[in-house]
Amino acid sequence: MMKNLPNIVTCLNLYSGCLSCVMSLLYDNYIGAFIFILLAACFDFLDGFIARLLKSHSPIGAQLDSLADLVSFGLAPGFIIYSFLLSSSVGVPYGLNIQFIAFLIPIFAALRLAKFNIDKRQTSSFLGLPVPANGLFWGTLIPSIPLMESNHTFYTFFVVILIIIFCLLMVSELPMYSLKFTHYKWAGNQYPYITVIIALLLTACFQLLGICLAIVCYIFLSLIRYFSVYNKNKLSK
Repeated sequence: MMKNLPNIVTCLNLYSGCLSCVMSLLYDNYIGAFIFILLAACFDFLDGFIARLLKSHSPIGAQLDSLADLVSFGLAPGFIIYSFLLSSSVGVPYGLNIQFIAFLIPIFAALRLAKFNIDKRQTSSFLGLPVPANGLFWGTLIPSIPLMESNHTFYTFFVVILIIIFCLLMVSELPMYSLKFTHYKWAGNQYPYITVIIALLLTACFQLLGICLAIVCYIFLSLIRYFSVYNKNKLSK
């Protein structure tokens, strides 16, 4: 039982993702959908933590984790976006069937996870936007949009542009740091600590939207870190 505990927690991640899909597709409840995505993210963190604690890593656990993440952070946000675009694109020029572009998110999430599973370079950091970060971004952005009748066109195309950007980010070669702490000293953990502090401050100031903005800050901090390391290596040569 203890050996399979990480996989049980991973299944709870998957179950939370399924419930998020139900909340957005059947009830148009974006807050409820986000809560289940957030719950899935908690389970996603816990399964790895428990696996390390019990030293019970397994190949099936790694594959199950990716499948759960695809549903919770790929398909669930895809349904949230689909539901949003279905209502926001009414009366929008060239908006007929535009809601189906939402499912690019789970497609690119699947590509991202498949790439991650076979890429040995991503053991301590990431190449491309992690799928959980993508799920949390969309889970908090859509409920934060004040959809006024006069703003339908703007918000519809704003979301479509962001879909394209985030799909490309997920499969990009952009190095992005992990938020997992191997130790708690400042040295070597500057960027994760800065990210956590920024996330807490933004969430305190902007509530739900703060989490969305924190993901954007994480992307920009990864860019800053990448160019900082690149310039340092260039100068040392």
